[in-house]
Amino acid sequence: METLAALSHGFSVALTPFNLMWSLLGVTVGTAIGVLPGIGPALTVALLLPITYNLEPTSAFIMFAGIYYGAMYGGSTTAILLNTPGESGSIVTAIDGHEMARQGRGAQALATAAIGSFIAGTIGTIALTFVAPLMVQMALLFGPAEYFSLMVLALVTVTAVLGDSLPRGLASLFFGLALGLVGIDLQTGQARFTLGIPELLDGIDTVVVAVGLFAVGETLFVASRFRYETEEIFALKGSKWMSKEDWKRSWKPWLRGTLLGFPIGALPAGGSEIPTFLSYLTEKRLSKHPEEFGKGAIEAVAGPEAANNASAAGTLAPLLSLGLPTSATAAIMLAAFQQYGLQPGPLLFDSNPELVWGMIASLYIGNVLLLLLNLPLVGLWVKLLTIPRPWLYGGILVFATLGTYTLNNNVVDLVILWIIGVIGFGMRVLDVPVAPCVVGLILGPLAEQQFRRALAISQGDVSVFVTHPISLGLLIVALLLVMVPFLLRRRKKPVDPAGQT
Repeated sequence: METLAALSHGFSVALTPFNLMWSLLGVTVGTAIGVLPGIGPALTVALLLPITYNLEPTSAFIMFAGIYYGAMYGGSTTAILLNTPGESGSIVTAIDGHEMARQGRGAQALATAAIGSFIAGTIGTIALTFVAPLMVQMALLFGPAEYFSLMVLALVTVTAVLGDSLPRGLASLFFGLALGLVGIDLQTGQARFTLGIPELLDGIDTVVVAVGLFAVGETLFVASRFRYETEEIFALKGSKWMSKEDWKRSWKPWLRGTLLGFPIGALPAGGSEIPTFLSYLTEKRLSKHPEEFGKGAIEAVAGPEAANNASAAGTLAPLLSLGLPTSATAAIMLAAFQQYGLQPGPLLFDSNPELVWGMIASLYIGNVLLLLLNLPLVGLWVKLLTIPRPWLYGGILVFATLGTYTLNNNVVDLVILWIIGVIGFGMRVLDVPVAPCVVGLILGPLAEQQFRRALAISQGDVSVFVTHPISLGLLIVALLLVMVPFLLRRRKKPVDPAGQT
């Protein structure tokens, strides 16, 4: 009952005309960004961080949540019509969705993607509504030692999961931790690594780093890979509505995709890629027409798209209740909380219930708005694909530069922005994940504080981190996230007759 009362209060916040406007803006921008290839929700939220600096936090996060959900919707459009996924969760959708478009059934593919996204997003948001408070109750048992171990788990999560190479992930993480050391030590009052620059005494702004890595670096990388070739966009032909047979073949994949997407999205090793691939394999195994998969099976669009959107709701559960990011977009939203001086976790539910519950309620509203935007206006979103890419990339870089300068109105921020941006471009070229860097910058100083606090309480006894059951459990999970993939790779290596790998 308390949860329903809190959600009711959230709707009273989200349904105010001002917040409703930001929700509409968020889902509209998110859908547009999802449609444009190479520009995902992480880049968009990072780009808007400086612009929303003076915006009231609740309105800002309602807009960010709308962008996140909207990008998950919009990614299917470019995947189906252009065979170029707008974001990583739409990779699987492109396999059969584009084949449907080639056969003149692009409208039906887009319809099952939009309706499946709505159903999965709504069910996922209901699950988020009830799961997040349960996770908060667990987090209320945490002390400094448990919080330190939780932050270690968060750091390991993004390092081990968001990338193909653990060493590269660690390199990105340590770069972020090093950036987090710049500024004044809160306990000793001593300046650290400021290089005599007064503007660095307050530390390197998280927003500047996020915009540099995700907006400048990512845009430079995508632009460097751009080829001046004409892309074939398949026009929508015939009826734009699903037939009775299409509905019959779609509704079960929608539900199964939702059941896969939410729990996997909430896991430290989750994200949107794993549940979408699992949904595709599940539907192929259960289908009466497995031979159609890869040739335009509507189930292969319905299931993965549902899993994709449900995983977005799953990602928000550990982010809001524990401050644990499980995707690149969640890492940027963590930076957004930092911008407002907020820390996601159990205290946020008590100190800022309007923000948390207003944001959750806005997800229900945003889902309805997205359905209304995507089904009737699909032709409008298709036209976005005709925007010249050089104009798009140039506009993003100018927007990022101007937005960063407005944060503190100093040139030092611009110098840092472009240095970080060039480093971010190099990281993308070398396939080094950028999310661990942002999370290291945000959580590194907080983990240091909790570590010192735990040692002060235990009078210097480091065993406090393994004698507390919750802390020990979190550290074991973190260790398993590092060791299990390593051991699995070792087992897959071929063994020669001499017994050497």
